[in-house]
Amino acid sequence: MARVAAPLSATGKQSTHPVDEVLPLPKLALYGFQHVLAFYAGAVIVPIIVGGALGLTTEQLVYLINADLFTCGIASIIQAWGIGRIGARLPLIQGVTFTAVSPMIAIGLGAGGGTAGLLVIYGAVITAGIATFAFAWLPPKAFRTIMRLFPPVVTGTVITVLGIVLIPVGLNDAAGGLGSPDFGDPKHFAYAGGTMLFILILMKLGKPFLNSISILLGLVGGTAVAFLLGDAKFGNVSNSDWIGITTPFYYGAPKFEWFPIVLMLIVMLITMVETTGDTYAVGDIVGKDIDSETVARALRADGAATALGGVLNSFPYVAFAENVGLVRMTKVKSRFVVVAAGVFMIVLGMIPKAAAIVAAVPHGVLGGAATVMFAMVALAGIQTLAKVDLKEEKNALVVGVSLAFALLPATVPVLFKDHMDPDLSSLLNSGVTLGATAAIVLNLIFNGLGKDGAHDAPTADSPLADSLPADAPQADAPKDAAAASDDESTAAIPAQSGEGEPAPAPTA
Repeated sequence: MARVAAPLSATGKQSTHPVDEVLPLPKLALYGFQHVLAFYAGAVIVPIIVGGALGLTTEQLVYLINADLFTCGIASIIQAWGIGRIGARLPLIQGVTFTAVSPMIAIGLGAGGGTAGLLVIYGAVITAGIATFAFAWLPPKAFRTIMRLFPPVVTGTVITVLGIVLIPVGLNDAAGGLGSPDFGDPKHFAYAGGTMLFILILMKLGKPFLNSISILLGLVGGTAVAFLLGDAKFGNVSNSDWIGITTPFYYGAPKFEWFPIVLMLIVMLITMVETTGDTYAVGDIVGKDIDSETVARALRADGAATALGGVLNSFPYVAFAENVGLVRMTKVKSRFVVVAAGVFMIVLGMIPKAAAIVAAVPHGVLGGAATVMFAMVALAGIQTLAKVDLKEEKNALVVGVSLAFALLPATVPVLFKDHMDPDLSSLLNSGVTLGATAAIVLNLIFNGLGKDGAHDAPTADSPLADSLPADAPQADAPKDAAAASDDESTAAIPAQSGEGEPAPAPTA
């Protein structure tokens, strides 16, 4: 088996950490494709939702999906392979963050929708990506101080808000898609309900691999039924090219407007919390010490990928928690598996026919799958809040009042539409933005800044991202001093078996 360079262990023998083992090509391909399957539905659903909300044509939507997959592949390779001090060099898949969905829709619609809305979104995305990249180069003390703005009471609230705000987006699709002539037709709800039931049955079976691709199978199954009943149209598939290359600024030059940029900066603050938690979680799973420099490298990859996303007609990027869970289930720890997954995504991103098939998924089917996904996001936030002492009145106030702010745009839309400056409305007309901002501000008022080491690092069982001081001790970290690693080297942890092979993983 091929290996990368490794330091000497305590016994004086050279060893390779499982994270840095290069598996044989067949295994790399198999495990990498498994990551793509687990990731695919979450990857394509964001451009579908955003593109649909902005009123893009089918051809424009197909290009948006291809651009997203292409950039996801590049971003994942940067994160897992690493370029200098950019990239965590851990098995972390990068995907478009759900946190940005509602804000991007608000920005795009505020700019008139269509490609005009995309150009304003891309200007904000590029700026926020550059800002995130710069932030991750701050001195460690400043970096830790800022990250202490996001204790579990804040991250749990933000994740819960994210799920609650996005659930109506899924329900609107379940009704046929806002603006469609037959919006609310019972047949759309029938497709949505059938898709949801199929997904829940797959998850009930409890098979790890089926769980990881249940959303994808739900989309495939629901679309197949809709096709047999004449409600899924694939005419655009035959009209699409086999090969298509994503080019920079395909929709035109980005537009840089102040309020959308501020809104996207808030989004990136939230995604930094998620990536921080996922980095600690995957480090715990693979037995790798995580220090502030590792977190900073992960965030630099987020920033670089996000700026690149704006250039290549895609969106903000974050480490995907779904694939962290897949690493835990399969026990496949090699980061080069993620590199292989990145190559697969780049190839898929160059096949417009594949994107045209995805774009043909009926609204009802998409809404059923999306509602399940968004509900699980809300549940992950509730699980994080379960670790917070909500009997403490100040913590309860942070959560309760933030949820109230998050519901304001959906409950009283007239406030933002008719009684607010359009620029200010594009900034504030987002439940995620209001809820997240309220959580951060209220936590500062009631709890102030936490102290270093105030939180335990997330373990493999962490539902999503916990925010912690960047140098917080890792739970259940290897105790051997030889396991410590410096900035660029690999931790010297004894191999898992007598021959240095990682434990075998279940195959697909």
